[in-house]
Amino acid sequence: MDDLRVMPGPGLPHGLHVPAGELVEQFSRSSGPGGQGVNTTDSRVQLSLDLATTTALGDTQHARALDRLAPSLAGTVLTVAASEHRSQRQNRRAARDRLATLLREALAPDTVRRPTRPTYGSRLRRLEAKSRRSQAKAARRRPSASD
Repeated sequence: MDDLRVMPGPGLPHGLHVPAGELVEQFSRSSGPGGQGVNTTDSRVQLSLDLATTTALGDTQHARALDRLAPSLAGTVLTVAASEHRSQRQNRRAARDRLATLLREALAPDTVRRPTRPTYGSRLRRLEAKSRRSQAKAARRRPSASD
């Protein structure tokens, strides 16, 4: 089994390198396509990574990953499964890709929304729409006695 490499992205300028010794692969029989071989081959792959003990993450990355992935963790272990392919090799690749994607998304920094002021044109359009609505509703009213 090779090391898991996570491509560079937001929050990971140099990518991430998870040693193979920290990954645990388990194989089992898969449901779904496979014909006669589905009952005899262990093509389903479960790939697990303990986020608390991994050396691939820094302190802030540990905290961020544990916080964001908390709903899908069993303790501190992140597990992904792949069984969509007929071959074990393809499922291993799919599980690694899925784990890398989860890690990349979890380690990305929060996007900070900087509030902006409405433009002058948008304020004018809003006020014009309000006055048109007001005039339409006033036209539906019963005329007053002074009219």
